[in-house]
Amino acid sequence: MADGFATGTDPYVRMQQTEEFQELRSRFRRFVFPMTAFFLAWYFLYVLAAIFAPEFMSIRVVGVINIGLIFGLLQFVTTFAITFIYARWANREFDPRAEACGQRMAELAGGEVR
Repeated sequence: MADGFATGTDPYVRMQQTEEFQELRSRFRRFVFPMTAFFLAWYFLYVLAAIFAPEFMSIRVVGVINIGLIFGLLQFVTTFAITFIYARWANREFDPRAEACGQRMAELAGGEVR
């Protein structure tokens, strides 16, 4: 009971109770939830504009290219940008902390992680 946990408790449950794990989960949620909300809002704006403002979406910008087509292509750009931003964030912020939690998990499990 040197680590403050009852012996015989599932090491995964013990890991979830650690401050490191709670901080890791909190950081993940603080990044992912706002990013997801932003993307969903942007996506639904596109869909709703296509449904309720077809005259706006059909405004030609250059030749046969209209606002609807540009917004549709920007959906792909946004997806790739979010993926890039997440990968950079995870490499810099999340992965090192997750690795530390993995090491702590191995300690709590007595060197054996299932």
